[in-house]
Amino acid sequence: MKKINYLLLCGVVFSSCSNKETTVNDSEDEKPVVKVEKVYNQEVVQEGNYTATVEPELINNISSSTPNRIKEIFVDEGFNVAKGQKIAILDDVNIATYETQVANAKANLDNIKVNYDRAVELLKIGGGTQQNVDQMKLQLTNAENSLASAERTLKNVRENTILVSPINGVVTARNYDPGDMTGALPIVTVAQVKPVKIVINVPESELSKIKKGMEAQVTFDTYGDEVFVGKINMVSPIVDTNSRTFGVEIGLPNSDGRILPGMFGRVKLGLGMANHVVVPDRAVVKQPGSGNQYVYVYHNGSVSYNKVELGQRINNSYELLSGVEDGDTVIVTGQSKLADGIQVRITE
Repeated sequence: MKKINYLLLCGVVFSSCSNKETTVNDSEDEKPVVKVEKVYNQEVVQEGNYTATVEPELINNISSSTPNRIKEIFVDEGFNVAKGQKIAILDDVNIATYETQVANAKANLDNIKVNYDRAVELLKIGGGTQQNVDQMKLQLTNAENSLASAERTLKNVRENTILVSPINGVVTARNYDPGDMTGALPIVTVAQVKPVKIVINVPESELSKIKKGMEAQVTFDTYGDEVFVGKINMVSPIVDTNSRTFGVEIGLPNSDGRILPGMFGRVKLGLGMANHVVVPDRAVVKQPGSGNQYVYVYHNGSVSYNKVELGQRINNSYELLSGVEDGDTVIVTGQSKLADGIQVRITE
């Protein structure tokens, strides 16, 4: 009887040990299997990427300073014009009147000058007075001023009769036809497109990295991957308090005229180097329903769910601006079964 009880006891003990070992093995098997990779700081080229619309370097609205009737217009929208090229002719009915005024002013000046010279000679021989000479001098000065005023008026009338382009460019607008009276709108608008400019808005945090004269690479959807090289001409001294950005003007030579005002451009600026952690793109997990990105970091058998800020994509990796430290071990496969704090098993 004692022998039977001993055998039963041994059986129970063996069964208990066997169940305990099975439970341990089952628990280990239930841990998610992951692959990991150590990540480190690297020197990363910093780039700023911006978008903007092409603008003319200069815009000139050509019109008359006084209302007048248009006799002829020699250009239309899309015409290329040169500096000094005749654009339009307006009625010149008043020119003769102003020319007569100039002629009269000149004749009056000549007459007063003769009298002044005579008064000076008489004073020298004792036949006149200093007072008379002074009076004639005043008349001479007034006559010179009158002639200058009449000549300015005539010049202004002529400039407002024969209109020329003050710049090389292309006609972007024509608002009247021959026979129309000039009004509030310019007769034509000429835009200088060699060169053109692009104005981008740069975050305040990048202000110290932007310098006048820096090279800028610009691409346009129209020309695919072709890169146009420009330079920064101006950095605004004022930061917009609402957007916390500042304006940067980039000039593009556009010698062949292929870049047109209104085109959409993508601008890339080199902003130096920075030492940041770089992780494989497989390590980055996007949280469903949000724009947030996360990386699982492995430590002592478990993982933490770290929110990260992405920088640039570098081939098959991402630069991280925050969220993972130099030398951390990150999960690169098996993230679908993970949660913050969960125990995992590492596989090669």
